[in-house]
Amino acid sequence: MGKRSIIHSEQAPKAIGPYSQAVRVGGALYLSGQTPLDPATGELVPGDISAQARRVFENLAAVLAAAGAGFDDVVRVGIYLTDLGDFSAVNDVMKQYFREPYPARSTIGVSALPRGAAVEIDLVAHRE
Repeated sequence: MGKRSIIHSEQAPKAIGPYSQAVRVGGALYLSGQTPLDPATGELVPGDISAQARRVFENLAAVLAAAGAGFDDVVRVGIYLTDLGDFSAVNDVMKQYFREPYPARSTIGVSALPRGAAVEIDLVAHRE
């Protein structure tokens, strides 16, 4: 295993627990889950699932940028939804950030997420 380096962006919400926004090991970049917290206020953004998903992807974009990476470097996406009825709306937002060939992905229905969020997304990226 290569040396671990911690990635942090002031443009994304601070970690609300004992974890880092992202960790790089060699060319692999592991991003912790982001929820729709506004980094300026620390509060959930108002609005529907599309507004929440956009905030999550903007938070992830900030962490990727801090690592010198972007959405084209993402190889896996993990999406957690409190309502799987939001699946297609989140897909529509995801298409605004990714292009083909799309990364691998899983979408999992969960009973609850931190701070009452409706969506949380984590990523794995690779960049040499």
